[in-house]
Amino acid sequence: MPLCHALIPAAGVGARAGVALPKQYAPINGLPMLAHTLLAFAASPSIASVHLVVSATDEWFENIGGEEGGNKAHVHRVGGATRAASVSSGLAAMAGMVAPDDWILVHDAARPCIIPDMIEAMIKELRDDDVGGLLALPVADTVKRGDSHHRVAETIARDGLWLAQTPQMFRYAQLVDAYARFPDVTDEAGAIEHAGAVPKLVRGDARNIKVTYPADFKLAALYLRDSP
Repeated sequence: MPLCHALIPAAGVGARAGVALPKQYAPINGLPMLAHTLLAFAASPSIASVHLVVSATDEWFENIGGEEGGNKAHVHRVGGATRAASVSSGLAAMAGMVAPDDWILVHDAARPCIIPDMIEAMIKELRDDDVGGLLALPVADTVKRGDSHHRVAETIARDGLWLAQTPQMFRYAQLVDAYARFPDVTDEAGAIEHAGAVPKLVRGDARNIKVTYPADFKLAALYLRDSP
């Protein structure tokens, strides 16, 4: 049976987060944000290995110890200038460590509120799927498109609209091929879509937020405090 592996790109700096160090190392409830993410994947029974991609000049990872990933963790200092570049380099670094038909769950380091239950539910939903898919949430709010003057240009029907989350789960060989052909995408599902396949949308959880702005740290701290 194909195995499941996590790939976590963590080479960015998070300029919008308003912190003095790369945001994935900023503390939340006493632990670096990245540590919470690693702990969740390490604790997931279906995850065979966790591959963390950091930049070659990363000065912070050693300070968090690395124990969070347990014996599943592999660190690859091959991070690129963009998320897509880091994922592509991480996939290349995994060559020989995973099988072509193994599942790869790519997850943003800045989504620290993921918990093992979310990961396991996603794997259960997608393990037998022909393509794979991603966690996402149906859009609940009214959506407005703005113009260059920040005036409403139109109201967009929200039917069928989803907000993409991570993890995004696809076969290793499929991801490698899609990124080689379409390197400028913003996420894995985009690469798979460009390659002609149709990813499945798996309903995610509103707690699985992406920490982007200063206020997000407080919300993440609340969710992590109340996590099971």
